[in-house]
Amino acid sequence: MSIASKGVLFSRLRTLIIPQTITTQFRMFSSEILIPETQVINPRIIEPKPSIMTKQSQRTGLIAIKCGMSAVWDKWGARVPVSVLWFDDNIVSQVGCSHKKPKHLTKPELGHFRAQGVPLKRKLREFPVTEDALLPVGTTINVRHFLPGQFVDVTGITKGKGFQGVMKRHNFKGGPASHGSSKFHRGGGSTGQRDDPGKVFKGRKMPGRMGGQQRTVKKVWVYKIDPSRNLMWVKGQVPGAVGNFVFVKDAYGLKPDLTKVPFPTHFTPEDEDDEALLPMIADQGEIDPFMAAD
Repeated sequence: MSIASKGVLFSRLRTLIIPQTITTQFRMFSSEILIPETQVINPRIIEPKPSIMTKQSQRTGLIAIKCGMSAVWDKWGARVPVSVLWFDDNIVSQVGCSHKKPKHLTKPELGHFRAQGVPLKRKLREFPVTEDALLPVGTTINVRHFLPGQFVDVTGITKGKGFQGVMKRHNFKGGPASHGSSKFHRGGGSTGQRDDPGKVFKGRKMPGRMGGQQRTVKKVWVYKIDPSRNLMWVKGQVPGAVGNFVFVKDAYGLKPDLTKVPFPTHFTPEDEDDEALLPMIADQGEIDPFMAAD
């Protein structure tokens, strides 16, 4: 054995026999952010004051409770089907709506409300906003956040219909009612081919669960608002059953008049009494639609 080989073998035996002292460096992790002593972080203060809305600005939305549907007649005598929405004490936490008892909330939810110092709410929702539309925590938002005549997008959970067939779920025509049709009056027909391809293609319309999904009705016209009761009438239907929560925000792609809309929201003056305010109806024009043809 050569001298070099003996040296390598001796070094390996020495490593195995003689205990080695291994120094391990541990890095301490903490949830606290390491800040230099010379650096001072000032908390951000958001002042609740009105400003000017731009084309790039995006305001917050609100949470409402669907009260049902009705019909009203405008000043020209035209019948307008409306849905009534109630904005029950919206407060900026994220955005919270309607009161709830502490026993009906989980401990993380209680901690969330108590940390921000806001009342307990039944429903919370986050709305994306731009930098100039931020509001301080605890700000109360009422129905005057919206204007009569503007367009909004309303999001909600549709009514659950349960398991339904293809005629109700997908508007199929169905089979013949007579002339030799046997037990196939409401059937869906063939669902595939034979050995080739030997399967049912994805997306085939078949019976299944209907409803109970989130849907958005876009560009809904605001017909009327009542500041004293925090009610809003919108033209047409909105998703959801009576008593369900819906989320209302400015219509995407069809923003209100930038010179009239309250931005970032409507701040009620201290000397103003909301209960004494009269309902506000959208402008319906000066031309009678029934006489326009003449």
